[in-house]
Amino acid sequence: MMSPKPTASAAADGGGGASSSRSAATARSTPLQVIHILGNFMRIWSVYSLYSYLSNSGDSIVGFIFSCLVPTSVIFLVLQKPWKGRPLPNSQVVPTVVNGGILALYFVLWGKGLLACGPLIALLAEYAGAVLGVLSAALYGRKVNIWKKIGGLAAMLVAYYLLSNGWSTRTHSPLYSFGSEPLEKATQTIGMKEMVVPITAGILSALRRVLARRVSLKNQLKRRLHAITIASATCFLFPFAMWDTILGSASDSIVKLQLPSWAYLSTVLFGMVLIFYVDNVAEEKLHLVFSSPRHLMVSTGCIIVLEIFYKMDFSLLGFLVCSIILGFGIFEATSLERSKKSPLEAHELSNGVFHNQLPISALPS
Repeated sequence: MMSPKPTASAAADGGGGASSSRSAATARSTPLQVIHILGNFMRIWSVYSLYSYLSNSGDSIVGFIFSCLVPTSVIFLVLQKPWKGRPLPNSQVVPTVVNGGILALYFVLWGKGLLACGPLIALLAEYAGAVLGVLSAALYGRKVNIWKKIGGLAAMLVAYYLLSNGWSTRTHSPLYSFGSEPLEKATQTIGMKEMVVPITAGILSALRRVLARRVSLKNQLKRRLHAITIASATCFLFPFAMWDTILGSASDSIVKLQLPSWAYLSTVLFGMVLIFYVDNVAEEKLHLVFSSPRHLMVSTGCIIVLEIFYKMDFSLLGFLVCSIILGFGIFEATSLERSKKSPLEAHELSNGVFHNQLPISALPS
């Protein structure tokens, strides 16, 4: 007896089931996306608060960041308790401590870049770590898309060049800028020479993420190791903070840094603690890594809101042009060879799952 052929209604039921499963997956991811957006907004808000505070107070940026790292390291050590559970081997502890040194150097350069270039450029320069995707393709044999990646690198350089020439500012942008409110303080063009510091900080930040992913991909272990990384960065930054504070203009800056201002509290809670867990959720659940166009799109929206709120020298159209070029460059620089891989393999590789096959993750962060 021949089996009955599936009817049109059965096929429709199958299509409806697939559609409902996709709708359910979207409904589950929506709260996580909201958390990711809010977490990034609070972190970027803390950066603007920090810039506003330091611009008016003249305190040492390195000393301020060190004073923020001290309670941050205590919070992570208390929450994660890396000394409990299975003992961590030296093969994980030693790279984690070294990673703390990289993190400390990142904070020094990032802070200097923040004061020299402003929060907008300091935040966008963090995406410069996407150049590691070009380096991994050039050094480790993934040459199929090498010219595509080089084109993405060129687009990123164009975006940073336009930013350095003031395209995101109302004062220097050749494009029409929305808003006619008077400026409290017009900004000067920065130039590519000054852009080297925040761009280098962005590359160091991406390198730190790569090393952290190479040490462990397990989420629980990653959090334990991150507590060690923050504590190590605090120790590495201590002599720089003392030296910078001693040479600073304000001799009582250490005392002033201990006062709990909004800039201090927001930097600790949102800029260092909360953003780590938000990025972990985005990477594990949403498969959204830092150096990606989707992440840049979220940051772009937050930056627009805060630039308008703080009445900065801001050109909306010029900033959008720079962000689009930067996003295109990141997309090309972190592109993967998918013709010889299934979509699942390509997606897992982009998140560092196949770290044993490659000496470095295809996506930098």
